[in-house]
Amino acid sequence: MNTQNLTPEAVAAMIDHTNLKAAATREDIRKLCDEAKTYGFASVMVNSAFTAFCRDLVKGTGVLVGTVAGFPLGQMSAAAKVFEAETAIADGADEIDYVVNVSDVKDGRWDLVKDEMARITEACHSRGAGCKVIFENCYLTKEEIVRLAEIAKEVRPDFIKTSTGFGTGGATPEDVRLMKETVGDAVKVKAAGGIRDWASCKAMIEAGAERIGASAGKQILEQFKA
Repeated sequence: MNTQNLTPEAVAAMIDHTNLKAAATREDIRKLCDEAKTYGFASVMVNSAFTAFCRDLVKGTGVLVGTVAGFPLGQMSAAAKVFEAETAIADGADEIDYVVNVSDVKDGRWDLVKDEMARITEACHSRGAGCKVIFENCYLTKEEIVRLAEIAKEVRPDFIKTSTGFGTGGATPEDVRLMKETVGDAVKVKAAGGIRDWASCKAMIEAGAERIGASAGKQILEQFKA
């Protein structure tokens, strides 16, 4: 995407304003929601215990509530992730970001990976929620990233996402470009992990990302305006 004609409002509308810290307090999350409303961010992205709290805080503002499932390791059953997603949606989540089972990817158990993706995507879509699939690219080969993206192109979640931000590495423009080239227009790409300034955000958008996960949304916008 060409970033030359982007407005501050357009940039803000691409950012999932994120606080997934283990020790986040209700006051921290309240501040997150207030900032999302003030700046017009796409969503707040929180752990599922805060879903209903955020729903009430952003109701009627256009800010979505995003919640994670199977986060951050992805190392639980598909049934557990489906239950977590369904529960979060019932509590008011508009979007679910779930983590693939990286062990299944590394073992080449692609049938299990696809079945899990299909089940969680269906659980979200049938309840009117969006679904984002977190790859955790820092642990994957380029071939594994492509294979995951090819599965997503068949299953059709809303987004595929680079990283949790809790792994050994975050988003790179190269991985975003590879993911986007593989899925084309069938699925969108979200970049997350280590995006803390406008320069890195700009690089991800130019590589093909249509959503950015960041806890530094305010800083990114201030740099963009400057």
